[in-house]
Amino acid sequence: MTTQPTVTDIFKRALEMRQANPNGTYEDVKTQLISEFGGNAFPATAYLTIPEYDNIVPQEDWTAGLPVVLRGIQNEDWKDLVHGIIISLEQVENYPKESGREDDPAKEWRNRQRGIAEAEEKVFEKWMPEELMAVARRNTKS
Repeated sequence: MTTQPTVTDIFKRALEMRQANPNGTYEDVKTQLISEFGGNAFPATAYLTIPEYDNIVPQEDWTAGLPVVLRGIQNEDWKDLVHGIIISLEQVENYPKESGREDDPAKEWRNRQRGIAEAEEKVFEKWMPEELMAVARRNTKS
């Protein structure tokens, strides 16, 4: 009976390799992945996914390698499949180093209030009685 790994299994294994040897090259990881998984059946395309890394990298980056992985599965080419895994791995590792973490408060890319704060202030100034504004200001300062 052959073991059929999933794309997630292969990606997690690549992460483990990088954590075990952070100074190693991606080429080393690629070679080791091919030697470990190469003899197995190809992953099912129905499970073409890797764990979500939205808190570290935008989705279009951490999923960048999946089309290459799909091509590798369809062509039954382990080199292509592993190359796609390495593309996603590089994005997950390098994006935070190059641009700062996505959940960094300074970036505020998830702060929905930022886009409406100015308009909200205008509405409060126009429609909120001055006495209530004074009470609200006192309460927020204390």
